[in-house]
Amino acid sequence: MERLHKHHFLSSLLHLLQLLTLYFCLLVEICILLCQCNPSYHLLPLAFILLLLLLSRRPHVYLLDFSCLRPPPNFRVPTAGLIEHLSLINCFDDQSVAFMSKIIVSSGMGEETCFPPPLHFIPPRTALADSLDEARNLLFPTLDDLFSKTRVLPSEIDALVVNCSGFCPVPSLSAMVVNHYSMREDVKSFSLSGMGCSAGAIGVDLAQGVLRARGGSARYAIVVSTEIVSTGWYAGKDRRKLLLNCFFRMGCAAVLLTNRNEEKARAKYKLIHLLRTQRAFDDLAYRSAMREEDADGITGFSIERDLLRVAAETLKANAAALGAKILPVRERLRYVWRKVRVVDWRKVISHFCLPASGRTVTEEIGKGLGIGEREMEAARMTFHRFGNQSSASMWYQLAYVEAKDRVQKGERVWQLGMGSGPKCNTMVWESLRRQVGEKEKGPWSSSIACYPVNCGGGGAAGALDS
Repeated sequence: MERLHKHHFLSSLLHLLQLLTLYFCLLVEICILLCQCNPSYHLLPLAFILLLLLLSRRPHVYLLDFSCLRPPPNFRVPTAGLIEHLSLINCFDDQSVAFMSKIIVSSGMGEETCFPPPLHFIPPRTALADSLDEARNLLFPTLDDLFSKTRVLPSEIDALVVNCSGFCPVPSLSAMVVNHYSMREDVKSFSLSGMGCSAGAIGVDLAQGVLRARGGSARYAIVVSTEIVSTGWYAGKDRRKLLLNCFFRMGCAAVLLTNRNEEKARAKYKLIHLLRTQRAFDDLAYRSAMREEDADGITGFSIERDLLRVAAETLKANAAALGAKILPVRERLRYVWRKVRVVDWRKVISHFCLPASGRTVTEEIGKGLGIGEREMEAARMTFHRFGNQSSASMWYQLAYVEAKDRVQKGERVWQLGMGSGPKCNTMVWESLRRQVGEKEKGPWSSSIACYPVNCGGGGAAGALDS
């Protein structure tokens, strides 16, 4: 508590110093004008203003490195085996099995996606103990790899954010991590739940806020993004809720952030922009994706027919806000005056990490942004290889373009997440060096040579009407 008061006092003192410096500069300038002094004296307030800008400059947030879990091969769920598995579960009737089979076959998912161990049982096991084991199998291997790669100790972490939309145990997932790694008593830990597939960007926003608020006293923050798939398993017959059984798979990503300028030399990326947009104020949009009980009292996550339209509206608002910040003036005028449908994002963005929710959803987003197959490749290949991994998928996509040796120094990466709420969150990173050698050590190390592939399929669009 003493340390917290000290940080608050220093922050308030710095703010007061900035205001006093500004007032002093104005006073000096007025005195110079009234006394008609030598023109060179006008440099004095300028010097103070420069000092003020230096004091008020917000430190950059850098991404040192990130890790993505590659599930063990014995957790695979090939399409034929999964369909047979579904047919053996008594809670599903023939119509439900046929519906899920059609979605899975047409989704564009490959044969290497993985279920957590509890879902390999017949019937699936969704008890609390099984979900906690699943969490340990996701969080700890991913974080072990991150600590090993970055050579940063768990005791050096100042802030920890764990986001998992559907599973919120007590003690929390962040407390589980603090306990496992014996982190410091003053580490700022947060657990985010119910925030959907875009929660990874929310976690980064929260982490950078902690780093900036604590100034030089905070150095490192970790954001962990995952989903406990077994808790989202739906054992009923409502088609709106069966879709999650078809798409979601194992995945976990951990990101190490820092505000230390000394770490810039070994950091991978610098955070340029982070924007968050939501439409929870709109009742129709709010209910477009929601966890609720069906007519039989079985809890599941409903996806409504108008979800794509709601997503498009949310994306449009987010893209407009981002465009106002990063697009060249000429491109913005072209959009306003000539009323063109889309702007050319490729003028300012080199790599795109889009929601990996199936071929149809990715193509609709790509069409809305006016980008081509090359820009959608990372999202489509990630879905094919790993399935929908919720908020972790944007990091698997970044790992994909790195494994392909495509990221050059100075290029920008746009990570776009869309989740329930609904919300659309954007992060733009600038590469600080050419990213090489990632194909041998990332989640794609055993399969990158096989990609890209022809995914085929379609996805959930129109499935609810069939």
